[in-house]
Amino acid sequence: MKRIFDMVLAMIAGLILLLPLVVTALLVKLTSRGPALYWSDRVGRNNQIFRMPKFRSMQVGTPAVATHLLTNPDTYLTPIGNFLRKSSLDELPQLWNILKGDMSFVGPRPALFNQQDLIELRTKAGVHALTPGLTGWAQINGRDELPIPQKVALDVEYLHRCSMIFDIYIIFMTAMKVIRRDGIVH
Repeated sequence: MKRIFDMVLAMIAGLILLLPLVVTALLVKLTSRGPALYWSDRVGRNNQIFRMPKFRSMQVGTPAVATHLLTNPDTYLTPIGNFLRKSSLDELPQLWNILKGDMSFVGPRPALFNQQDLIELRTKAGVHALTPGLTGWAQINGRDELPIPQKVALDVEYLHRCSMIFDIYIIFMTAMKVIRRDGIVH
């Protein structure tokens, strides 16, 4: 049921957001050198690596680490990078991963391939068995500001509580957070 929900919602969102997707891609290309999309290796269900696209908000050549690990993340942002991140427009290309089945709308956010501490904690807790999501329980409870053990604790809570109703609630709360730009750090 969840997979059908994801596919239908991703197709509807893709159609509705087609114009913003095209405009955003053009703006990224016009304001900085390099491709419009940045593809990163992410950890998916059962710790399988998959490629995840985002609109490129950082300069070409930025180290492939979590943003909070960069010494001064602002120096790496493209001219529209801050806006893309605060509006969450950089995440829209992940609709492709949802259609492919690499991701779901709701689940733990996919870790970068090199976030060993996060991957290990999730594996020990059984969270690695979940399909990663565009949004998740941790995202609406602190997003980028949470320390890794707290993110994993929220992922475990989601593992035990997941249901269609809970997913719809998380999607609704995510929309509210994005509109308010709540809990967003570069």
